[in-house]
Parts: sequence; structure tokens; C-alpha cells
Amino acid sequence: MLKKKILITGNEAIAEGALAAGCNFYAGYPITPQNELIAYMAKYMPETGGVFIQAESELAAINMVYGASAAGARVMTSSSSPGISLKQEGISYIAGAELPAVIVNIMRGGPGLGNIAPAQSDYFQATRGGGHGDYHMIVLGPACVQEAYDLAQTSFALADKYRIPVMILGDGFLGQMMEPILVNSKSPASSRQNEQKPWVLSGCKGRKPNIIKSFALAEGALEQLNLKLQQKYKVIKNKEIRFEGLFLDDAKIVLVAYGTMARIAKSALNRLRLEGKKIGMIRPISLWPFPQKAFCPRNKKAKYLVIEMSYGQMLEDVQLALNGKAGLEFLGRSGGGIPSEEEIINKVKEIL
Repeated sequence: MLKKKILITGNEAIAEGALAAGCNFYAGYPITPQNELIAYMAKYMPETGGVFIQAESELAAINMVYGASAAGARVMTSSSSPGISLKQEGISYIAGAELPAVIVNIMRGGPGLGNIAPAQSDYFQATRGGGHGDYHMIVLGPACVQEAYDLAQTSFALADKYRIPVMILGDGFLGQMMEPILVNSKSPASSRQNEQKPWVLSGCKGRKPNIIKSFALAEGALEQLNLKLQQKYKVIKNKEIRFEGLFLDDAKIVLVAYGTMARIAKSALNRLRLEGKKIGMIRPISLWPFPQKAFCPRNKKAKYLVIEMSYGQMLEDVQLALNGKAGLEFLGRSGGGIPSEEEIINKVKEIL
């Protein structure tokens, strides 16, 4: 496939990746720091024959996505933290109806309206199912602009494969930064319409009618739906784990970070390795399912240092993965505060 190199922001890279994946329906509502994404979709979707709608609200946008997905479109919406909060009921409906959808959250500081600075404090909301019910989304955390582009395409493939909402969880730092990336030619949106989707609501002439809904009122029916969903989640946990591991064989301290924070942690790691310190790193890419298998200690004496732009959310998943088998430390800031290389290096030396 022909590729070209372009200079682009993280927000725009996600949009470009969605278009390359054949996204043919987008509905969203502007909010900083993800506005470049919605602007990019508005500008370029007509070129591929897709439908762009700036909805009247976040609630309207997520329900438009619900309906378009039911009709067979490849759908996406995007927002930032408080906007994603407003979409939670619709996301729960999409999960209950087993519909594919891609949802982008470019996180900002919170709680409340907070500020527009980068944060990672929506981790619980994303990985625990922020709406009601026993549901999950696949959640992917890119760490660079190229990965934002690549994971956008991966997200559409996973959404269709499992009929599940997939969230790309970035932050304001990643959304706004510019880097050169390699991109593919865009796919015509029409070529993806109803592709291998016999369940869509496309008219029932000559076949039994399809029904898509997220409620089940008959006695026992909702429990059976939940059991079906749990079986699907079990398969996803086995097959869709993604992570990056660095210098784990000799590490005395293993840094654990995702997204933008992983970039800073990796810079600190490189400086510490140059000083002769035996430091490793695990970067979760799939935040749900969380890559628990990555935490099987290769060095029994290794300690783990979790670093987040929050006050200890991914920390809980690392605790569960380690199950008390290794020492665990934490470094976190939030509300726009970002742990620096120097803070990480000083914390590592304090532990050593």
C-alpha cells in the first residue's frame, strides 16, 4: 500500500486513521483539547463520501452514533473528559446492543469542568465501564502520534470483530503535539458499508427482520445477555492484550506508565540506564484488557514504580496483576500537573 509522510497533530492523526479505516459516520460536539479532531473530520469526510454531523450536544452525538452503527455504518465520536461523562448512558446502550463504535477521549484536568491541561484521570471511567451495567469497552492508550494513527485503524477492526465499543484514550498533550508520521491512502467510506454485517438494520425484504436493542424485559433474558457479554469479554482478555516491555530481564526497578506519561518515563529510563542503573519498563497499550501477563516477574527482586497523570488509577490494576509478589511504589500528579524526568529519576534513586 502506498504511504506518505506528513506532519500532523495527535488529534488529526486519529481522524486521519479513522478515515483510512473507512469511517463513514462521525457525530461530535466541540470541546478543548480535541477540537482539531472534529475540525479535521468536518474538512475531510466529504472527500471519502462520509457523513459528518456537529450535533447539538454530547448526548445527541452518542445517540446518533448508536443509530448509525445499527444501520451498518463505521462510526466514531470524540470528546474530552466532561463530554465523555455526558456520553456514558449512550455508551452503555451501545455495549448492551452489541454495536461496534469508536469513541475518542482526549483527557483534560478534572473533576468537574476542570481545565484544558493534560491529565490521565479518566482511567477508571474508561476501563471500569463508566455507565451502568456489567459492560466493558476495549480501551487503547497511544503514546505517540504515529501510534494514535495506527490504533485508530486497529480500533475500527476490533469494534467490528467483537461488536463492541472501543475507546482511544489519549490526553491533551498527545492531542496537541505534532510529529511526522507515515499514513496510508484513505479508503472510500462506501466500501465499508454493511461489510460482513448481516445483523444490520438495512431493511428485511427476503429475510427475517433484525432487532437491535439494549433492553430485555422477559424474565431471565437480561441475565442471558449479560452471560453472553461476559463470554465475549473473556475471549477479548485472552486475545487482545497489548503492551511494550523494555529491559525486563535484568531490571531492579520496573517503571509502569502509559500514553504520554510513558514517553517521559522512557526518557528517564534511558538516562538511568546510561548511569548503569538496571531499570526496565512496562507500557500497557491495551488498558482494557489490562496486560496482567506482562507482570510475571522475571527478576524476583524487582520493584515496580507506577507513574501516572492521576493520583493512582492504573496503580490498582498493577496491584491486582502483581498480587503482592513484588514491591510497588507510586508517583502521580493530576489537574494539569505532569511528573517530570527529574522527578522520576529522583524517585527511582530514592527507591534504590
